Amino acid sequence: MSWDWEKRIAETYQRIGADIRRTPLESSGALSRLTGAEVFLKWESEQRTGSFKFRGALNKVRTLSPEEKKKGIVSASTGNHGLGISLAAEMEDVSLTLVLPRTVSEEKKNRLQNGRAEIVVHGESCDRAEIWARCLAERTGRTFISPYNDEEIIAGQGTIGLEIVEDLPDVEAVLVPVGGGGLISGIAGYLKASVREVEVIGVEPASSGFMTASLAAGHIVEIEEGETIAEAVAGGIEPGSITFPLCRELLDRILLVDEPLIKKAMSLVLDHHQKMVEGAGALSLAGLLKEKPRLQGKRAILVVSGGNIAAPVFQGAVGSA
Repeated sequence: MSWDWEKRIAETYQRIGADIRRTPLESSGALSRLTGAEVFLKWESEQRTGSFKFRGALNKVRTLSPEEKKKGIVSASTGNHGLGISLAAEMEDVSLTLVLPRTVSEEKKNRLQNGRAEIVVHGESCDRAEIWARCLAERTGRTFISPYNDEEIIAGQGTIGLEIVEDLPDVEAVLVPVGGGGLISGIAGYLKASVREVEVIGVEPASSGFMTASLAAGHIVEIEEGETIAEAVAGGIEPGSITFPLCRELLDRILLVDEPLIKKAMSLVLDHHQKMVEGAGALSLAGLLKEKPRLQGKRAILVVSGGNIAAPVFQGAVGSA
């Protein structure tokens, strides 16, 4: 896939910029002292709906044809994409059926049920829910919207890269959580097109390292998955996903971090910035903690992807850190 990344993301920002939050980029003295890097936090946890997902969702819904909007849309989610696509569909007056896996957190499920979308719970994993949702869309003539495997979704997430370049043009390293790869593909595409020297580093939970395993194998693979506090990035990569070749082309490297380090990162964000972030939102800091020697003295941005976590779950995680 050959894009003019700067042009594509600039056009996307014009389409959605008035309705998304330009999230803060905050210098962190405490985390800088702790890690030896010059640390900045990109607070996507403060985006509308509590995660970066709203950017891509709004862009995708706004690029649908009038006929597609009239027929309605179907999507699948573990929560954050669901929250984003629900708000986007409501804003654009498009009907939505949202398929959730049984593993979705109660906090996110409850929030989704308060919206206008029709909620269906199906499948034991994100993959199963997505397959069923695609079949439902095909049967009913509606448009299926992937949480990550879609050009307009990726372009929407790439607007984070545009904000980063405008706010800190001399950034040297950007650490980004990885699930299906849509977030890091969009950010990396814009950064690599506009900043000559920048390292883009993906971070995955070791218990759900599908992208790491796939990049090592040279093709998308299945692995045995374990539980992770970073449930927002859990699950496999769809066969043929456009994010895989993008990650292979654009990422400098990808890290696996274990559960104790993710929980430690969640605790550190609370201690030093008084914010509760979900496990996926703490992945970038966990990656920096793992890579401290290699990133010493570097001007590094940590993308804090989301903050949607119930207080008891958060307290249980940091209590065991």
